[in-house]
Amino acid sequence: MFVVVGLGNPGARYARTRHNVGFRVVDLLRPRLSARSEASPPDGELLRGRAGGSDVLLLKPLAWMNRSGPVVSRVLRENGLAPSNLVVVGDDVNLPLGMLRLRLLGGAGGHNGLTSIIEALESEEFARLRVGVGVEGLSGDLTDFVLGPFEPGEEKAAEAAIERAAEAVTTFLVHGPGKAMNDFNRS
Repeated sequence: MFVVVGLGNPGARYARTRHNVGFRVVDLLRPRLSARSEASPPDGELLRGRAGGSDVLLLKPLAWMNRSGPVVSRVLRENGLAPSNLVVVGDDVNLPLGMLRLRLLGGAGGHNGLTSIIEALESEEFARLRVGVGVEGLSGDLTDFVLGPFEPGEEKAAEAAIERAAEAVTTFLVHGPGKAMNDFNRS
């Protein structure tokens, strides 16, 4: 069984922001995996579906991005799963808009949601799918950038990236990480 976590911030104000691409990927996966609501923790939305003949949990942490770790840790623990059973989907300002990068382990790369998860699990040994939301010339404090919506000219590319990210997660779940990385880790 895998737990797929989509990172984002709760509330309508953040729904279409760069920081919420993880939530949007989970939203696309819900019907594809025929996922239904589970008894959710108070700080998360939990769904159960199936892919590749196995159960899959979809989780949207509903604490703020930088407090995502505790609910992720709790869901893994309550289901008897290790960090290696986790796939985290989130935004990455260091990747150009639309680029995907799937890795099986690694650091947080400055992402507060990943930092929170790494700290709560005391492990970096989980898969993460980074969805590029960056543009050339970014520097300084990026808070307003990631908490802002995509520009009108970027929305089509963002939608395509979110769609490809959902396909990458499905490929990972059904065919394994090697095929997913080969198919989706390209410019």
